[in-house]
Amino acid sequence: MADTRLIHGFHAVLSRVRQNAGSIREIYIDAARDDRRARELKQVAESRGLRIMPVDARRLDGMTGNERHQGVAARVELARLPVHLDDVLEGLAEPPLLLILDGVTDPHNLGACLRVADAMGVHAVVAPKDRAVGLNATVEKVASGAAETVPYIAVTNLARAMRDLKERGVWLIGADERGEQTLFEAKLDGPLAWVLGAEGEGMRRLTRESCDLLVRIPMLGTVASLNVSVSAGICLAETRRQRGTHR
Repeated sequence: MADTRLIHGFHAVLSRVRQNAGSIREIYIDAARDDRRARELKQVAESRGLRIMPVDARRLDGMTGNERHQGVAARVELARLPVHLDDVLEGLAEPPLLLILDGVTDPHNLGACLRVADAMGVHAVVAPKDRAVGLNATVEKVASGAAETVPYIAVTNLARAMRDLKERGVWLIGADERGEQTLFEAKLDGPLAWVLGAEGEGMRRLTRESCDLLVRIPMLGTVASLNVSVSAGICLAETRRQRGTHR
């Protein structure tokens, strides 16, 4: 029997229903909700033959650990995505494009990064097992389905994983305010992995030193820094622009 996970929130559940209804075991909805969003979810779920269970809000609170579930949750099967970098890199039809996250501990930031990664066609998100949030229900909710489409590879030793990528011809580019080139000066059309740290702390020293190149995002306004998911989106969009792979 496949392992399961509980996801919650209207956006996360509705996205799963529309994108991968076959992975849903049960949907739980607050019996007191009869608003437009609840009716829409029920209609879409029923059209796909999914089981909907009305429950009270207290049960949903207990199921989700008092997270902000918005009155809806679903029991879903875990996606069978690659769990090793070798599995991701083998058989790609284009140069690898990876996102390496160092020190991202906020589930909202990780969820947003996965969403950006999905939008920009990233082949995998790589992060250390320690000093990282990992996948959980909040990440799933913020990612809006992207946690089921983008492989998330948790590695024991990030520096070693980065060395392995170098040996496979992947260029490691760190986004850092001290970068010697700007994003728009760097050549981004080959096999590469973007390396980003959490906002504030940034990358750890060893992670920064493992990069082949440090690149800075030009900041033309008054803010001093960007959220990691915003930085990731800017860097990945420029990479796709240079590769000419727009749709």
